[in-house]
Amino acid sequence: MAMIEAQQLSKCYAPPAAKRWFRKSKEPARTFAVDQVSFTVDKGELFVIMGLSGSGKSTLLRMLNRLVEPTSGSVTLDGKDFLALDDDALRQTRNRTVSMVFQHYALLPHRTVAENTALGLSLRGTSAQERQRRAKEALEIVGLGDWGHVYPSQLSGGMRQRVGLARALATDAEILLMDEPFSALDPIIRRDMQDLLLRLQAEMQKTIVFVTHDLNEAMRLGDRIMVMRDGGVVQLGTAQEILTHPADDYVANFVSDVDRSRVVTVDLVMREPLITATIDETPQDVLRRLELAQTGGIYVLDANGVVEGVAHDPSLAKAIRSGATTLDGLLTQDFESVTEDARLIDLFTRVGKHAVPLAVVDSERRLIGVVPRAALLTALADREEAVHA
Repeated sequence: MAMIEAQQLSKCYAPPAAKRWFRKSKEPARTFAVDQVSFTVDKGELFVIMGLSGSGKSTLLRMLNRLVEPTSGSVTLDGKDFLALDDDALRQTRNRTVSMVFQHYALLPHRTVAENTALGLSLRGTSAQERQRRAKEALEIVGLGDWGHVYPSQLSGGMRQRVGLARALATDAEILLMDEPFSALDPIIRRDMQDLLLRLQAEMQKTIVFVTHDLNEAMRLGDRIMVMRDGGVVQLGTAQEILTHPADDYVANFVSDVDRSRVVTVDLVMREPLITATIDETPQDVLRRLELAQTGGIYVLDANGVVEGVAHDPSLAKAIRSGATTLDGLLTQDFESVTEDARLIDLFTRVGKHAVPLAVVDSERRLIGVVPRAALLTALADREEAVHA
């Protein structure tokens, strides 16, 4: 379900009068800061808009709450025509539905942290008691529950940004617009704030549009990422899609230095298991297949494909000598497993430790694939092989 829908959204500026004087034409040149951009943001999605300075990303974000009025196009919020709202309805929407977090905090220095947090509620006319309660709850959520009585000047940059986030949360707005909120922070604090945002999003499922010029930040945070250049959209997709299938050389150059292991997921590198067995097979048959596959262990599955354990060749040989006719009693739990949405970086210490390749299982513990050590190394070594091999 789309919470935000932009269609052919544009913002055009005329040049300063001093520059128009030199033009032969009486019609001034027109500069598009945003040029016919269309996209949707689903309910509960963390949607990232990224690009270099001058790409139009911040202008686009501000059009989503009409801090900048579009020249043309349409914006729909939760099915309602946002551009058709009169001034009163616009104020109500900004106060109740859409909240914004700015890069430089936008805190009032003469008000306490709690008062800054409750500012939107105050403008809404909420009672003092309710404002205090909700401000305290929001500050607790961002880890500043004991700081409500102090003033912004007494806080670090990271703490001020937490107050800005708490203020947005206190209004209980469905949509959060975040304009490079972490770009002024030190790297360690910035990562802490990213962690906080991801945790809050997992718990609260807000609809978030997040602007950044930092590709690693975009890759880490975004459910989907829209890459902009010169006011237009170059590519829109998941981090993995953009990394593995860049739309053009511009995007390819952008992603060239990204740590692939933090973005690419297991589903792109897993393979079909060469062999598996069931518990009622004979040790002789299974050992013969192990010999042909040149491996020392095999996954044993039940009738539904759930991994029951691993059978190793020494145990199979011993069972044959003892006259065993099934694999019952031979299995060990000497293996590790991951889900297909795990990142490659999580596999480094787990692949190659056992006689069988790393298992990829679904939510029911059914075996859906394996990750051999060579497949992981190939994915990290060669961009094309990581996707197509």
